[in-house]
Amino acid sequence: MKNIDKYSRGYFMPPVTSLKWTEKEYINEAPTWCSVDLRDGNQALVVPMSLEEKLEYFQILLEVGFKEIEVGFPAASETEYAFLRTLIEQELIPDDVTIQVLTQSREHIIRKTFEALKGVNKAVVHLYNSTSVAQREQVFKKSEEQIIDIAVSGAKMLKKYAAETEGNFQFQYSPESFTGTEIEFALDICNRVLDIWQPKADNKAIINLPATVSMSMPHVYASQIEYMSDHLSYRDNVILSLHPHNDRGTGVADAELGMLAGAQRVEGTLFGNGERTGNVDIVTLALNMYSHGVDPKLNFDNIPKLISKYETLTRMRVHERHPYGGELVFTAFSGSHQDAIAKGMKWREEKECEYWNVPYLLIDPLDIGREYEGDIIRINSQSGKGGIGYVLQQNFGLDLPAQMRESFGYHVKNVSDRKHKELLPNEIYDIFINEYVNINTPVEFITYNTTVNEHYETIVSIRMDNEEHEYVGIGNGRLDAISNVLQKQLGIQYTDLVYKEHALEIGSGSKAVSYVGITSLDGTVYWGCGIDVDIMTSSVKALFSAINNMVSNVLLTENEFIPVKK
Repeated sequence: MKNIDKYSRGYFMPPVTSLKWTEKEYINEAPTWCSVDLRDGNQALVVPMSLEEKLEYFQILLEVGFKEIEVGFPAASETEYAFLRTLIEQELIPDDVTIQVLTQSREHIIRKTFEALKGVNKAVVHLYNSTSVAQREQVFKKSEEQIIDIAVSGAKMLKKYAAETEGNFQFQYSPESFTGTEIEFALDICNRVLDIWQPKADNKAIINLPATVSMSMPHVYASQIEYMSDHLSYRDNVILSLHPHNDRGTGVADAELGMLAGAQRVEGTLFGNGERTGNVDIVTLALNMYSHGVDPKLNFDNIPKLISKYETLTRMRVHERHPYGGELVFTAFSGSHQDAIAKGMKWREEKECEYWNVPYLLIDPLDIGREYEGDIIRINSQSGKGGIGYVLQQNFGLDLPAQMRESFGYHVKNVSDRKHKELLPNEIYDIFINEYVNINTPVEFITYNTTVNEHYETIVSIRMDNEEHEYVGIGNGRLDAISNVLQKQLGIQYTDLVYKEHALEIGSGSKAVSYVGITSLDGTVYWGCGIDVDIMTSSVKALFSAINNMVSNVLLTENEFIPVKK
């Protein structure tokens, strides 16, 4: 890469080592979640949501279970203002939900913000100003003390207008661009704000430390958070909050390590919508906790429905590989993955496992509204016998013998490779029917009749070359007797007859299915399948299907196949 020398590490490590968070194994309880979809997320949309769309999205957030929702920047536009007033005047905010609004440290903006909040039951008023070196020097051209004055004056105005306005208010302060701010300066400005607010146990203040731009590896952010947590004034009466962005692709890791480091609250969005690479994805964070057996206190039990609403209202798309929500995240195309998943699912059924531990599947797709059929195993030219067999069994009740699965797998992969496309379950089923089931050329089975004495004496009717023939065979059973006819009287030579049968339970009434494999003289195994209401007839049809597959694939000499008419 060129120009590497123009980049430097613009973040600041704490003055002392803060690594207590490394001693924790996992997050053992859910933080307070605050959705910022309707503010931070909405302002990042190509087409911001209308009033009606914001109201619908607000209801979605309530259904998910958010108890804190940032609804906008009411002084920024008429739509933002009207949305907040609609929520309050139409009493759309449940008693157990707190809304949050954003304001800059400017009196006319703060005044209009509180006008918009009049009559609210509970609200967080979120004050922010930029504190980073880059913002101070390049944008505001102010000293550290002047930046502190902006925050302190804003904190005083919040306190003043809250006392004059009908409603219940909690205060939040964000040193915006915290990750590019010297840690001691960030601590100083936060504590100066807290000194104004004097938070109490019954009305705690929120200090929100945003990774407005993610600038470091996640462990650095965690160390910054831990240092702030250890040194903030009024710590017992302060809720420490995170607001990670995803510039480095580490938003989730930043949030998780930040929680280990002492954060009690996380601001983010559904599926990570937000400026540039987006906010931290609360869906991923919550379901990561869920995968460890920790209740995230949010409801994501129907991800497909949630995605559909999200994509409609935001006009954004959830990527196919997006954790948990993406269309393909539970899907295996690889043959080895498919085989392991299929065996794991069978093991789970047989063992009645207490804990979920299926190979390659972090959580049970059913728990978030996904389906096994069509979601877990999908078939293309990279798929293997295990996955192909699993699709047939789950969708159509066909439990192929292991060796037959391998044979069938080659047919399916060849079709997928030739067509250069994924094959749907019905297409796979059609290939199976065409290649293996009740094959009746060139040797067509018509009927049989058996007399049982010391052995099974069976008369079997067969049609070849449009002529019907009857043959008599003797064996240890009906199938053995008919097999003897085919080998001894028709000269069709094979060995090692393999047989399996079962009831066909999916979409079949009372039908039975049988599978027969035979080995030709050159060692190739040929398979056939028979389906019939009678189990014995299905086995005979399976044998004839295997015979016909072998006869159609083996070049016979003139004397190898000589029908004898009775």
